Amino acid sequence: MAEVIITPALEEEINKAFRHESVEVFFLLSTLKANPKKGKEVGCVGEIVIKEIKYKKYRFYFITDGYRIKFLKVEELQEIIIKFVRMSQKKDQKKTIEEIKNILRKLGAEGF
Repeated sequence: MAEVIITPALEEEINKAFRHESVEVFFLLSTLKANPKKGKEVGCVGEIVIKEIKYKKYRFYFITDGYRIKFLKVEELQEIIIKFVRMSQKKDQKKTIEEIKNILRKLGAEGF
């Protein structure tokens, strides 16, 4: 199973935006442990891939190792780390993706 990490800032933002529904949101995000290939690819910086998962009108963005996700089978993805970094609504989607790319270019995955 893959390891799913949610940044503290995003966790706080989810709790504030969803309140009682936050349990459902965290469950959705944790489903990537069993199926790490889930989600739509929205960009990449070097070998790091940015993907999104939708929940109602919100998008949750996560970063992971693109090479492993593309070429390994689900059973072989034991040691992969999936890190959720941001969330946005549809109208802010492009701006949020560009923010994530800029952080990755300047600081790498450790910037989150």
